[in-house]
Amino acid sequence: MRFSEAWLREWVNPPVDTRQLADQLSMAGLEVDAVEPAAPLFSGVRIGWVQSVAPHPDAEKLRICRVDLGEDALLQIICGAANVADGMKVPVATVGAVLPGDFKIKKAKLRGVESFGMICSAKELGLAESSEGILALPADAPVGEDIRDWMALEDHCIEVDLTPDRGDCLSLSGLAREIAVINRAALATPAIQPVAPVHEQSMPVQLQAPTACPRYLCRVIRNIDPSATTPWWMQERLRRGGIRAISPVVDVTNYVLLEFGQPMHGFDLAKLDGEIRVRMAEEGECIALLNGEEATLRADTLVIADAGRVVALAGIMGGSETAVGPQTRDVLLESAFFAPLAVSGKARSYGLHTDSSHRFERGVDPGLQSRAIERATRLLTAIVGGEPGPVVEAVSEADLPQPRTLTLRPARVAQVLGLALPQETILDILTRLGMHTEPAAEEWLVTPPSARFDLVQEVDLIADIGRIYGYDRIPVSHASSASVTGSTPEADFDLDRARLALVDRGFHEVITYSFVSPEIQALVDPEQQVLRLANPLSAELSTMRTSLWPGLIQTARYNQARQQDRVRIFESGLRFRIGADGLSQTQGLAGLVVGSPDPEQWGLTSRAADFFDLKADVEALLALTGAPGRFSFVPGAHPALHPGQTASVECDGRAIGLIGMLHPSLAAQLDITGDAYLFELDIAPLSVGALPKHASISRFPSIRRDIAISVDEAVTYASIADCIRATETELLRDLVLFDLYTGKNIESGRKSLALGLILQASSQTLTDGVIEDTVRRILARLASEFGARLRD
Repeated sequence: MRFSEAWLREWVNPPVDTRQLADQLSMAGLEVDAVEPAAPLFSGVRIGWVQSVAPHPDAEKLRICRVDLGEDALLQIICGAANVADGMKVPVATVGAVLPGDFKIKKAKLRGVESFGMICSAKELGLAESSEGILALPADAPVGEDIRDWMALEDHCIEVDLTPDRGDCLSLSGLAREIAVINRAALATPAIQPVAPVHEQSMPVQLQAPTACPRYLCRVIRNIDPSATTPWWMQERLRRGGIRAISPVVDVTNYVLLEFGQPMHGFDLAKLDGEIRVRMAEEGECIALLNGEEATLRADTLVIADAGRVVALAGIMGGSETAVGPQTRDVLLESAFFAPLAVSGKARSYGLHTDSSHRFERGVDPGLQSRAIERATRLLTAIVGGEPGPVVEAVSEADLPQPRTLTLRPARVAQVLGLALPQETILDILTRLGMHTEPAAEEWLVTPPSARFDLVQEVDLIADIGRIYGYDRIPVSHASSASVTGSTPEADFDLDRARLALVDRGFHEVITYSFVSPEIQALVDPEQQVLRLANPLSAELSTMRTSLWPGLIQTARYNQARQQDRVRIFESGLRFRIGADGLSQTQGLAGLVVGSPDPEQWGLTSRAADFFDLKADVEALLALTGAPGRFSFVPGAHPALHPGQTASVECDGRAIGLIGMLHPSLAAQLDITGDAYLFELDIAPLSVGALPKHASISRFPSIRRDIAISVDEAVTYASIADCIRATETELLRDLVLFDLYTGKNIESGRKSLALGLILQASSQTLTDGVIEDTVRRILARLASEFGARLRD
């Protein structure tokens, strides 16, 4: 919500400056995002009156203008704008003026003709992002006056970032109420008197969906002046509120939107066919919208229709076929209340977001519609004339939000806030907030205003009391509790310790959304059934993740797009999967590496990370369980991973995760540069680890024997290691794989493994005979099970 401070101070003018005002709003829970000047700094710009326009003798696109600035002599200015004309009031930067960007105006000579200033556009004054031609001022603008003074540009635009529950503050009136309550200041609400009808023409209304739209008001205004323009003061207030002026009818509805928070719409009466029908759309109906797009409607969409077609998406946007245009003479003004649940998420589902949908989704005061249409009628007839008819109201009282009466316990206020406020103070705050209160000994009955959709339980009232009293006035108190702290069993897998271990290995932790794009989800984890959100924040965040990989991949892509070639990231969090037993939420730990495994330095040769770099990181995590021998890596498969570089991580033969290289074709689709490697582990199977056990250290020396064997390429080292350990359980202390070789002198389809056997006895020094016998038994077992042959 963006608004003009000067406009706000017409409603309430507390004795605080701009910064204090912004701080008060933030401390009241209405966070101020920005405070900006209403216009950038410039000086020396005055209001001029163009007396004559003549062509430049040497330049076809230039004109020689003589401008009256209220002085004895006219000022000669060369202007290239096509819209400059005799009789216009324009902003003139005189010689010595300084425009935004420290652009100084000097006397100049253009194609041999002198120019003593510059006629300015809105863009050149910093009043618009773009503009076509010079800025035309109204005919009553006072000649010679400084334009900053006349336009009251010594103002500030304040932008407030409201939480979704505070829809009541999406208007100047709502913000003014808050400021008035905080400062105990008077609130000058504009008096709104009903406009008497001057004819009897009206538009019949049928509420065919009263639950979604329990109140709809409309009014016919005939014979407006289509040539009228929006007053300058209204255009400026709209601009400072972030809305571009378009035409009087549209500008008046937008003005009421900013002023009271009630979205409105104006139809060209001549383009409507028969009565207004507020109904649900028929599946497949189409409407051409004001933004130039065409929407194909679903049956769950509330629409405004006439006898023949849909003319507007209720609470979102009007249709182009019935829009007010330059030839419009008769207008139908609309002011309605749409239930938040009926319009919530509908705009996003059609790829739209409007000021109207933003407000209706959060809740508009159901008692505001009559005041808004009377306010808009008076403003519009003052600008374009016209003859208003009677207000037609269709209402379903049973479907309107009913007043809520909440119970408030003063003792509970003290308990929650940590401050015992006098009951008189509590009553005063609630009364100033517009709540009806019936105090009693133990419990009070409090009825919030109809605009406060956020007040639904006692704690909401207490929060309101706290923020109005002032969070900074509530004393700091320290909670007390028993000094007994919980402890984690020593054998449990500690996720915090695992995260630190990954950080120690050069990873960065990331936190991504649990909501992911359905497109990326389908690419990364296509075999999982996904949970789709009924009311997503956006189309890109409409499904719940079944894996942590989509978030990691998007983070890697984001970093690579910003010249970060080395990415090592991990995340822990929930995955949401639908199975035979319904929805399950499981904790996972996942990581991604791409680029060099080490930071660049002179002592290391630059290379890209490979499968075994990430496997070492995963093994370090598994070692934290205290039982690394329970885990194994076996060839695996996953649609998102390279079929030749994928392994399933198993614990006691049960799959608990995956590790592998992102498939190159998928990496190209996802704009990932280089080979990316991923892992993901289920946390639950790791939760039961093993405690370390004491073992005496042998007093006798260890012996190492190296052997080189050739085996079939399909035989894994893990199976060979298991076989050796099963063959010699007493003397084998360690086993080392120190070489893997294929090529010359090795048969096709076979590979050579060089193994180091570390042998040690606990009660004696090993003799050559014992060692040779042990090696012989190991080789015999390997030959029997794997066809292994000892290499010379």
